Amino acid sequence: MNVMTKTDKMLSRKEGSVGYLTFNNPERHNAVSLDMWEAASGILEDFKSDKNIRVVVLSGAGGKAFVSGADISKFESERSSKDAIDRYNVAVDEANTAVYEFPKPTIAMIQGYCIGGGVGLALCCDMRICSDNSKFGVPAAKLGLGYGFKGIKKLVDVVGPSFAKEIFYTARQFTAAEAVTMGLVNRSLPEAELASYVKNYAETIGGNAPLTVDAVKFIVGETVKPSAERDLQKCTDLVAECFASNDYKEGRKAFMEKRKPAFTGT
Repeated sequence: MNVMTKTDKMLSRKEGSVGYLTFNNPERHNAVSLDMWEAASGILEDFKSDKNIRVVVLSGAGGKAFVSGADISKFESERSSKDAIDRYNVAVDEANTAVYEFPKPTIAMIQGYCIGGGVGLALCCDMRICSDNSKFGVPAAKLGLGYGFKGIKKLVDVVGPSFAKEIFYTARQFTAAEAVTMGLVNRSLPEAELASYVKNYAETIGGNAPLTVDAVKFIVGETVKPSAERDLQKCTDLVAECFASNDYKEGRKAFMEKRKPAFTGT
């Protein structure tokens, strides 16, 4: 099933419990334009409201890139004035925030180049799984660009201060093996195995108890916030909801009956 968008450069489909969002601009290594960012936010909102969707996979079309940053060919029409720049920046921030704050698990399936804004988008996902021929980089220092606190903090939270500095200071491209070493990606796989691995992984997560998974996602998110901003009461409430759920009963029953549980999220 595809969700209608304002551009054919964003694709979406639903397969069982998994929603797939694809950046579809392969001739430009999936560089992202304003309408693509805006469409991405709409697709995510649809996935968020669909109770049957428990996991979302983000990817790039064409097999050569995940996302390679902003579509420079659109700068003249989309970023040539202050108002246009402001609108573009708002769209990028809203799309990244929609991914980062998405209440269900998200996986970035990375094949090929993951550059600039592509790295930023991947960092908004819960997990990053890449092909072994992928390349990562943030070329800001070669372009004179400034990166704000929010974007850099996401990188530091994942790879730590030293690797974050190395990525920005050198502005070079890193291999998949280096990305694994830094913790930038969870794992690297042979290119031919990537899609099936991610599909199986997403379906495995989608088959687990959604209240448990979603509670863990929220609680992990609270751990990276300053202590004063953490909603510990909600953390406690989410755990209590798990133990009070029908899924908790189903999980125990299925374990005793040595069968696969059928979780409903209630």
